[in-house]
Amino acid sequence: MSTLKEQLRADLTTAMKARDELVRTTLRSVLTSIGNAEVAGDTARELSDDEVRAVITKETKRRAESAQAFADGGRPESADRERAEGEVLARYLPTQLDDDEVAALATAAVAEVESETGEKPGMKQMGQVMKKANAAAAGRAEGGRVAAAVKKALAAG
Repeated sequence: MSTLKEQLRADLTTAMKARDELVRTTLRSVLTSIGNAEVAGDTARELSDDEVRAVITKETKRRAESAQAFADGGRPESADRERAEGEVLARYLPTQLDDDEVAALATAAVAEVESETGEKPGMKQMGQVMKKANAAAAGRAEGGRVAAAVKKALAAG
């Protein structure tokens, strides 16, 4: 079993003993999502820590989108609940990069592709640059933020 999944289960037990309803329901929900991911496909398998982290990231993003929808729909109490659940899940994710760090990753990825190809990459090579930038970000920045930084770095060059 992955150590991150073990940590989630241990924290769930602690939340149950502490009667912390928010953490308890949030962790149960994400553990259910992890279990569903493990049995999806042809054969059941154990997820690695990186795969568990990807499920947590997906659940965090889903909660942020739900919070926005509730806020737009005039339901602030539901939006607050979704944000609180997102904060609980954020504890299990790596610290997110700020905009300057994402821009630096994008610039480095452009330079790396330029050194490999021998020419300054343009928008046609964005896929190559994105592959390098996303690998460097390693889940510490949302894909949309990385893409925007890469586009800006390609346009500047």
